Amino acid sequence: MRLLARLCPFIALALFAGCGKPSAPTPAIDAKTGAPAPTKVRFLTDWYPQAEHGGNYQALAKGYYAEAGIDVEIIGGGPGPTVQQKMVSGNADIAMGRSDQVIVDVNTGLPFVIVGALMQHDPQALLLHDESPVKTFADLNGKSIMAVPGATWITFLKAKYKIDFGLVPLNYGLAQFMGNKNFIQQCFITNEPYFVIKNGAKPRTLLLDDSGFKPYRVYFATQKFVRENPEAVRAFVAASIRGWDDFMSGDPTPAKKLISARNDQMTTEFMAYTIKTMAEYRLVAGDPAAGEATGLLKRQRLQEQMEILVQLKIIPAPLPLERIVRFDFLPPALQAKVE
Repeated sequence: MRLLARLCPFIALALFAGCGKPSAPTPAIDAKTGAPAPTKVRFLTDWYPQAEHGGNYQALAKGYYAEAGIDVEIIGGGPGPTVQQKMVSGNADIAMGRSDQVIVDVNTGLPFVIVGALMQHDPQALLLHDESPVKTFADLNGKSIMAVPGATWITFLKAKYKIDFGLVPLNYGLAQFMGNKNFIQQCFITNEPYFVIKNGAKPRTLLLDDSGFKPYRVYFATQKFVRENPEAVRAFVAASIRGWDDFMSGDPTPAKKLISARNDQMTTEFMAYTIKTMAEYRLVAGDPAAGEATGLLKRQRLQEQMEILVQLKIIPAPLPLERIVRFDFLPPALQAKVE
């Protein structure tokens, strides 16, 4: 009931946004050239500018979005209203998130659709001290974890390993962790371990992806934006893939400069740690031997995620995959690998 109460405003906004007869938007005209102006795309990230958004900032800094004919504004996230709230309220056109969360959102009636993958593997993990007796996910039984209440992976771990553990709401700080050798908290392997090391402790992580909980990190858009601007969405996905490949395999300096200009907490050393970790764990491009690639979405993997959500009773029944994802926005070479 608490979840329903939180979602009611979203559902009302979604229904309101869907009312009325749709009409094609009038193309903007460039005042200087008289030619059609590039389509504006407001891209919302999940947190303040950081290296985990590096491919998108690389695409912006090196002009890949502009070359693709779109005018992209990257909007930083942070605490406060959720990405979902901002999207439904019309404050962004495309956002980043987890594929499992988008499935849940669509099930509640929110007008979202996945259009591409940002990362093949999610960097979410559990952060522990190296001397912690917890070595496996099964060892979490009877422990307490600081995490975001209601996250899908919590229900998944409890069901798969037949365990139970307490929850402390995540406060995004490390003070409690640093002061207690037995403390466990949710983290990104690309982020919090760096600060633990800098403060003189030795961290260890359990990557949630290794538990069998394997959501993509995805780009998702509103149905309205997709309907009215299909070519802009297609251009955004392609240019973002180009940006990520360049950021991870080429010189990431352009993106790093732009990120640090917008977030002075992003030092050169910290961003280098994040990039190294993303490469080590193959988060962005995945494992080519397993048929993974930057930006790729696999039909079977998304279908399996949906079936897990049904088994966990997080959603009542499977949804048609076409309601959740559009594979046709992927570049042709990736569309051939969807099945």
